Amino acid sequence: MSRIVRNIVGTVGVLAICELVGRSGLVNPKYLPPPSIIAVRLVELFNDRGFSLDLTQSVLAWVMALAIAVGLAVPVGIVFATMPLVRSAFSIVVEFLRPLPSVALIPLAIIVIKTNPEMKISLAVFGAFWPILFNTMHAMSDIEPVQINTARAFNAGKVRTLLSVKLPSITPFVFTGVRISASVALILVISTEILAGGGTESDELSKRGGLGTYIATASEGAARMDLAIAATFVAGVVGVLINTILTSVQRRWINWSDGDRDR
Repeated sequence: MSRIVRNIVGTVGVLAICELVGRSGLVNPKYLPPPSIIAVRLVELFNDRGFSLDLTQSVLAWVMALAIAVGLAVPVGIVFATMPLVRSAFSIVVEFLRPLPSVALIPLAIIVIKTNPEMKISLAVFGAFWPILFNTMHAMSDIEPVQINTARAFNAGKVRTLLSVKLPSITPFVFTGVRISASVALILVISTEILAGGGTESDELSKRGGLGTYIATASEGAARMDLAIAATFVAGVVGVLINTILTSVQRRWINWSDGDRDR
């Protein structure tokens, strides 16, 4: 409770300072409105069907990107960890692609992929892929040999050893990678929406460009910075909720290893 109280006090203090600065005339309230104005805009946003669709669009894109990243990175990580020749063959490609910032690939994605939903999901998958991949690889290499030898002593085959020993052992480490990738994917989805614009599909939801497009449109020419900041605040809250939920899941159901503490 003391930590919660400290967090509340710190948050209230920051908001109070921002309110004083916004009301003092030190900055133009058109460009940096006080928190009281932002609070009013937040209420308006959640009564705006268009904003709700934008938020839904971004969250759905994030869910799809993270799911695809997990589905690709975990098997590839297992293969790389168990087959050194395969890992060596692709090491140059991996080391070349891994440092590339996904945002820098937006111009290429606009030319190759073109449509907004597929583009932002693809870029988010690219960015979210690497933390999960490397956490999986390192987790596989850190499995205690005693566990593998015990499984062999009981005549467990490779598939059974993988399912009964290796996967449970690496799950906490993989989930830590998923938590990191969840934040990366959300950042990339919203960044792509800001830089690449809105949707192009025919149905109502797909026409929406997402939360990032809403922020970009509201702040264009600094016309409605109050709405832009309010929408940005919502994006931050979504990120906090995602991390809180994943952390709670890990502590409650995937708590048989201290892998999260080590990473």
